[in-house]
Amino acid sequence: MNAFGLIGERLGHSLSPQIHKKVFEKLNLNASFSLYEIKPENIGGAVQALKVLGIKGVNVTIPYKEILMEQLDAISEEAKGIGAINTIKIEQDKTIGYNTDYFGFGELLIRNEVQVEGKTFAVLGTGGASKAVVQYIKDKRAGKIYIVSRDKAAAFIKYPEYNCISYSELEKLEDIEVIINTTPVGMYPKVGFSPIGDTVIQKCNTVVDIVYNPLETELLKRAKASGKKTVDGLYMLIAQGIKAEEIWLERELSYDIGEELYEELSKLINK
Repeated sequence: MNAFGLIGERLGHSLSPQIHKKVFEKLNLNASFSLYEIKPENIGGAVQALKVLGIKGVNVTIPYKEILMEQLDAISEEAKGIGAINTIKIEQDKTIGYNTDYFGFGELLIRNEVQVEGKTFAVLGTGGASKAVVQYIKDKRAGKIYIVSRDKAAAFIKYPEYNCISYSELEKLEDIEVIINTTPVGMYPKVGFSPIGDTVIQKCNTVVDIVYNPLETELLKRAKASGKKTVDGLYMLIAQGIKAEEIWLERELSYDIGEELYEELSKLINK
């Protein structure tokens, strides 16, 4: 049996097992998917442990998307550009890191018909997921990108070539068309919070929140009430998982399964 899994610090509410097991069923593949919770003080030996256990591949989530890059033998081009990985493939004792968040976010925008080229974006947050989002909209020729952070100085270090601004500065801008939340604000179990207020929401046309639990975050509730187009993060999670499967299995998969998964998983999530 081929063994796969997810590495993170806290994984109790992860939907990844359902996604991957569904793909295994569709492909009639004898494989397993497990959750590996690892404490920060033990992460130093994680990749070597995967090799020893004979695990073929894993997804990586908070807070290890950047740390684990140092333990890998090779990094894909998109992951190099982003500076973070979320997928590891183990092949003949060689470990290779990828970033399928990049592809998953792209599929999310395509599915929801969110145009990128020439548009002005405000990306909230500077973590590993933020890097994938920013790289994607940059590659798709976004008009202008603002990186919004509570720590503006730290944001400049990560994004020296972008317009890094504070949340108070965001409130003064008038040209924002799409807001993308990559922070965990509003995520289960700390629901009912929004990273921005109604004043900022009113200025844009579209609000995307890559948080998927709850499906409709406080941010999206406020945006919907203001008549804005809203996009939740569940399909990004699904699409990045399918892309990881393509990498691990070295085969192209149909994304039709993504719609089935969205319908199934949306019923399980705290709304």
